[in-house]
Amino acid sequence: MEFQVIHKCSTTRARVSRMVLAHGETVLPTFMPVATQAAIKGLTPEQVESLGISLILNNTYHLNLRPGVDVLKVAGGAHLFEGWRHNMLTDSGGFQLVSLSKFTTITEEGAVFSSPFNGDTTILTPEESISIQHAIGADIIMQLDDVVPSLLQGPRVEEAMKRSIRWLDRCIQQHESAGRKDAQNLFAIVQGGLDPNLRDKCLDGMLERKDRVSGYAIGGLSGGEEKGRIKQCADRLPEDRPRYAMGIGFAEDLLVCVALGIDMADCVFPTRTARFGVALTHTGPINLKLGKHAKDFDPIDSTCPCPTCKDGTSRALLHHTVTHETTAAHALTIHNIVFQAQVMGRAREAIIAGTFPDYLRSFFAGYFGDRGYPEWCVAALRSVNVDLLENSKTPMVPGGGAKWEYSDAA
Repeated sequence: MEFQVIHKCSTTRARVSRMVLAHGETVLPTFMPVATQAAIKGLTPEQVESLGISLILNNTYHLNLRPGVDVLKVAGGAHLFEGWRHNMLTDSGGFQLVSLSKFTTITEEGAVFSSPFNGDTTILTPEESISIQHAIGADIIMQLDDVVPSLLQGPRVEEAMKRSIRWLDRCIQQHESAGRKDAQNLFAIVQGGLDPNLRDKCLDGMLERKDRVSGYAIGGLSGGEEKGRIKQCADRLPEDRPRYAMGIGFAEDLLVCVALGIDMADCVFPTRTARFGVALTHTGPINLKLGKHAKDFDPIDSTCPCPTCKDGTSRALLHHTVTHETTAAHALTIHNIVFQAQVMGRAREAIIAGTFPDYLRSFFAGYFGDRGYPEWCVAALRSVNVDLLENSKTPMVPGGGAKWEYSDAA
């Protein structure tokens, strides 16, 4: 990996970086669309590439179940298997310890899973996770970590944090002994829940291993909580390594994380929400299932460069077909991926131009201005010297503040 910081914001901790991996260059900060089972649902690799995407995420747990390591090895890795020519990151399977917790038992050796498909039992150890990721051939691979729900408190959080450090050592050993250190880049994952002391202890342990990892991820904080722990971790992580916030996908979360010093993020949100008929825009999500769009012949966003909007596909047509015809899900998936790329691309441009604080104010005014800024966004951005309320008549509101259309009256 080649990693170079190109420009830093003089107000916040945002930065623009250049990351060169085996399958090309990715400019950071960026959002990674999720191709859980070797495909972004509804799109071909050529379509994803045409949208300007250069880094996607595959899921280790699911690819191990189907098609399996043997098939991936014969294919020559996931790049060739799925026809993707650019960079790829694989998660380790750790998130499934939470998302599939009813099928999982955690031991020091690893995680014992019962397959949700046929009930077969399998154990995912740190060594096995790394070996699977070697077979997948991703450019960035993640350590197996012990993941707990983000709001959990008590001794289980500390146990998971300490185990994640021990499992990192086993992942490093497996990765280095396989001779893959120069071909694939291993990232450590900082855990510790919402407890700042546990986060610091985990950071201490992870930073001691800096020379044996290529980058750092911040795990266990994708549940919509305030971003104090993200800032705590980003402030301590080294300048010469990429910083990845796992499971972050809402536009407001992305920009706050960029301001706090995060370089990479991923989430199923933009593609999954497309399949439920929701289009993401700079003035908030649009629920195209609602009847008020039935006679709206405008595109989702007349200024959007995505093929769906440029071709003039109307909100009325999408309302008519959404959740019924796969073409609507495809069209919305394309739009939402481009929206995420726009949010991050404009952030990069603003950081380089020295106008990133202005971009934050402009984005949040357009996205939330008519309903008020979420309190957690205001607090997080104030921590890096940007006050959304300064010279603004927009109020601050408690709670998440997410804008969702639930009815035609919304």
